[in-house]
Amino acid sequence: MNNQPDKSLTIIGAGLAGALLATLLARSGWQVDVYEKRGDPRVKGYEGGRSINLALAERGRNALRQADADDAVMTQAVMMRGRMVHFADGTLQLQRYGRDDSEVIWSVHRGDLNITLLDLADKAGARLHFDRRLDSVDFDARVARFRDDRAGQAHETGFRALVGADGAGSALRAAMNRQADLGERSEFLDHSYKELEIPPSADGDFRIEPNALHIWPRGRYMCIALPNDEKTFTVTLFLPNEGDPSFASLKTVADARALFERDFADALPLIPDLEEDWQRNPPGLLATLYLDRWHIDGRAVLLGDAAHAMVPFHGQGMNCAFEDCVALARKLEAGVDLAEAFAGYEAERKPNAAAIQHMALENYLEMRDRVDDPDFLLQRELERKLQERHPGRFVPHYTMVTFMLIPYALALERSEIQRGILVRATHGHDSLDSIDWQALDDDVQARLMPLLDVA
Repeated sequence: MNNQPDKSLTIIGAGLAGALLATLLARSGWQVDVYEKRGDPRVKGYEGGRSINLALAERGRNALRQADADDAVMTQAVMMRGRMVHFADGTLQLQRYGRDDSEVIWSVHRGDLNITLLDLADKAGARLHFDRRLDSVDFDARVARFRDDRAGQAHETGFRALVGADGAGSALRAAMNRQADLGERSEFLDHSYKELEIPPSADGDFRIEPNALHIWPRGRYMCIALPNDEKTFTVTLFLPNEGDPSFASLKTVADARALFERDFADALPLIPDLEEDWQRNPPGLLATLYLDRWHIDGRAVLLGDAAHAMVPFHGQGMNCAFEDCVALARKLEAGVDLAEAFAGYEAERKPNAAAIQHMALENYLEMRDRVDDPDFLLQRELERKLQERHPGRFVPHYTMVTFMLIPYALALERSEIQRGILVRATHGHDSLDSIDWQALDDDVQARLMPLLDVA
């Protein structure tokens, strides 16, 4: 008689999170089937749609290391030391993310990363099924129905449990909602985005500094550019949906060019195909997805964007999804029943997802409104000084989120305390020369305990 537990799982979605989870579980002896509505990008090329470049941070790299995927991914990554701010008067300023080149983030191309992770999942023994769009789920009978939209064919498969890694528009989440109310609500930003491109220079090199995230902050709107390993930059314009300027007011490509001539003059010569890019790429929506529940007993669970899609302004969406994968795999490997594993995973990750969703929205305001603001720059200068004066106790917000593995919820809690310290200390000052350092040191000591990272 076989007393071995049933270690089988069916993942919906072969994107970044689905492929990583499949690799983690297959390497641990799980039988994993992955169903993806699109074709195999390794055969027909990546067709994942438009995507703001992805920023890979320490949380994501930590997850990749656990799947022995970090080395393969890093061959495609471009280092970004900080924000290169392009001021309206044409001057530049690099605002470093960390203290030195040991604290950086990495720009990665979604399509190349997806292909790398699919190869690893395949090699680990996961069974990948492409051109299989989830059509419906009978949760009582544990049967999932898929359609091959190329030929209009239907396919059925039994499952022990389903994992939804199929993104913000998750078909599994929709099926779960029909079975049990998940308390779903979406909050759309009143801004959208348009993707453009800076091609390589005539000699095949980068046209601007490659090791930075370029940002043109203009108050209610902004442009950013992230480097790719093929020497291009993915440019993303974020504009309000209404007002002037907005996507509603820019009715023609001539209007778009006029906006760039006025507000992004140093970027315009770098984007020779502005008109073509503008017409080809419709505006993309930006929203935050909230759910009250991520799972239905032991039959289905959601992760990544399917559970907690967020706006992209902290560069943590992928990193958060990868942490989800590690947490879920750990719970499953603990040997408890699936309902307990799913519940434990949700309890661990849900507060942290809510925290990074909140911080991503905050970071949008910072990026477009504050990176060229004198008060903000003075607070950043003080933040660095306090990091030096109180190492391990006053840890900058960006460091906690991006270079450490502490829970997002703890990073948010400490960031709010530290923001209060910075605001109080700089109020009424235009330089650090007049700061009362003794009172400030006492404030830090009283409000912040030493912080230990999570291994």
